[in-house]
Amino acid sequence: MSASPAPSALSVAGLRAALEPAASVLVPDDDGYETARAVEPGGIDHRPAAIVRPADTAGVARAVRFAHDAGAEVSVRAGGHSVFGLGRSTGALTIDLRGLDALDLDVATRTAWAGGGMTAGAYSTAAGTRGLATPFGDTGGVGIGGITLGGGVGLLARSRGMTIDSLLGAEVVTADGDVLQVDAEQHPDLFWALRGGGGNFGVVTRFRYALGEVSDVVGGVLLLPATPASVAGLVAAAESAPRELTVILMVMTAPPMPMIPAEWHGRLVVMANLCWSGSPAAADAALAPVRDVAAEAGGAIFDGVHAGPYAGLLEGGPQGGSVVATGRTFFTDGVDEAAAAHLLAELEATDAMMRAVQLRVLGGAVADVPRDETAYAHREAAVLGNVAALAPTAEAAAGYTPWVSALAERLRGGHDGLYANFALDGGPDTARAAYPGATWDRLAAVKRTYDPDNVFRGNVNVLPA
Repeated sequence: MSASPAPSALSVAGLRAALEPAASVLVPDDDGYETARAVEPGGIDHRPAAIVRPADTAGVARAVRFAHDAGAEVSVRAGGHSVFGLGRSTGALTIDLRGLDALDLDVATRTAWAGGGMTAGAYSTAAGTRGLATPFGDTGGVGIGGITLGGGVGLLARSRGMTIDSLLGAEVVTADGDVLQVDAEQHPDLFWALRGGGGNFGVVTRFRYALGEVSDVVGGVLLLPATPASVAGLVAAAESAPRELTVILMVMTAPPMPMIPAEWHGRLVVMANLCWSGSPAAADAALAPVRDVAAEAGGAIFDGVHAGPYAGLLEGGPQGGSVVATGRTFFTDGVDEAAAAHLLAELEATDAMMRAVQLRVLGGAVADVPRDETAYAHREAAVLGNVAALAPTAEAAAGYTPWVSALAERLRGGHDGLYANFALDGGPDTARAAYPGATWDRLAAVKRTYDPDNVFRGNVNVLPA
C-alpha cells in the first residue's frame, strides 16, 4: 500500500508537462490555489500538493495515471461541499471535477448522463423543466458525485428510493488510469460497489441515472416548538405516513432568521422539512397528522409548506467561512418521548454556538431494496440520525466531539451502523460500521481488483483484501 507523499514528492514540472493544456494545474504558490483548495462550509485546512482541473475524462485519466506512477494519493473534489473535508488531503494530488458538469437528458428513455462535477440543484432544476427528477438529498449545493457514491438519502427517499437506486451506469477512471463503462452487465462487481461504497474505486466522471415523473410537489419547512411529544410525534407521524411523504427533522436552536419571530431566536425548535410527491389532491390528508402534532405543541411558529417544483425545496448548502463542524451519524429504530426528552436536555446543556440533531425518517422505497443488492447495507433502518455541533475553530469543535458521540450513542439504540456520507472521518472503525460483515468483505475484494495500492483513500476507506 502506498504511503501519502510529502508535498514535494510530486514533480510540478512533470505534472504540468504531462497534463497541460488538457487540464490546469495549481500548486501552493499559484494565484487561485487558496480559493481552489477551500472546502465549504469552511475551517478545513488540507493542503494538496497540486490541484488539477481536467477539461474531460481523458484529462482525468492522465492525472490519475501520473499520480499512480508517482506513488501519490489521489483525492477527488466533486461538485459540492464536504463538511469534514474528505475531498481534500494534504500532500495529495486533488482532481477537481467541477468543470465536468454537462447534462444530457433523454426524455424519451427517461435517462440522463450527468458530469461528475455537477450539483444536485443544477441537475434537478434542469430535469424539473421536463417534469422529471432523480432523487438526491435536501441540499442543492451538494455534488452529485459524493451523494451518489455514498448512497443518497433525501426528500424523495421514501417515494423514489435512494440516489443509488436510480443509478444505471457510470464512466469510471480506475487507479491505473483506465476508463471503464460500468453498469449491471459491464463490470457488475464495480457497479455494485459504486452504489454506496464511496470514492474507493476510482474517479466517476459521468453518471447515468433513471428519471421519474415528478410534477409539482407539496413541501417546505414547518417550524414548531420542540418538546418530547412534538419530536417523538413527528417521527411517528412520518413513519406511518404514506410513502409519498418524506420528512426530515432538524431539532435545533432557532437561528435569527427573518421568518422566525424574535421571541423564538435561540430557543429549541423542530424544523420539519416536508415533501409530498403524491397526488396534490391528497396532500392535505397526508400532511394532517404532521399538522396535528404542530397544533398539539401550541401551533406552528412558521408554516412554509406550499406547492411548487421539487427543485425549489433543495436548499443552497453550507456557507463559506470559518465555522467548523463535528458530528456523528447513527441509525435507530425510532425516537420515543424518553429519547426525545434526553435529546432536548442535551441540546440545552451544551454551550456550542450551534447544535442540532437531524432525523431522517426512512422506510418506503428505501426498504424495498434487499440489503445485499447495493453496498449501502442499512436498508432495514427506520431512522437515519446525525448529531452535530459547530464552533469557530477546529480545536473548539473537537472539544464538543465527546458530547456529540455520547448523544448519538444514546439515540442509536441497537444499531451499530453509520451512513458513510455523514461520517466524521474515514478511519477503519468508521469504515467497518458503514460497511458491516459481508458487505466489507465484498468491497475489499472489489478494491483489490480496481485499486490494490489504495490510491483512492481520501474517503471512508476500504482496504484492499
